[in-house]
Amino acid sequence: MLLEDAWSMLAEKVFPTPSTPTLFNLYRDADSGYDRSDAAALRRSNLREYLACYRSRPEYFLLAEAPGPWGCRFSGVPLVAEAQLQDPAFPIDGQATSLAARPHAEYSARIYWRVLMPWFPRFFTWNTVPYHPHRPGQPLTIRTPTAGEIAASLDVLATLLELLRPRKILAVGRKAEHALRKVDAEAVYIRHPSQGGARLFAEGVRAVLRA
Repeated sequence: MLLEDAWSMLAEKVFPTPSTPTLFNLYRDADSGYDRSDAAALRRSNLREYLACYRSRPEYFLLAEAPGPWGCRFSGVPLVAEAQLQDPAFPIDGQATSLAARPHAEYSARIYWRVLMPWFPRFFTWNTVPYHPHRPGQPLTIRTPTAGEIAASLDVLATLLELLRPRKILAVGRKAEHALRKVDAEAVYIRHPSQGGARLFAEGVRAVLRA
């Protein structure tokens, strides 16, 4: 029931949203310069495989900021890279969607799972903005989501929290913390693992989960 309810909501509220010149909907569109022609369908399939890992509601909900250009942008799974989906030891199955000779890897995704792997699937990860924010004309860059982009995705966040009803919520970064405050969700702030934050991220997550 959890899988189907979440999937139906995403199919209604996330998948159909058109991309813009600075916000790429990886679940709807494909860029012929970087993506396989069936990339969007594969990313939706990868996301469904991720949701299928949860036989019961996860205890913890971790909210990150937005898909990065080498991680979720191509995998379709928050804070997961193509290379991880191709690893037989990784707990989520999936397919690569890029035209790259080798599956993309991402630093933040590697750090994230190195810390959190022992707790999977007791935690669920989502992005404040489920689309990839990039600079105009530079599709594989990353920028901070705008207040308007965050506001437009709050309904999706609120619905997921209602469906999952987690025991504890972790905000991975300040944008996530701001979004959770907007939907009246009490959360613990955790440093994002990027840009030198790996140690503080690991310490913050372990302090909450071990408690």
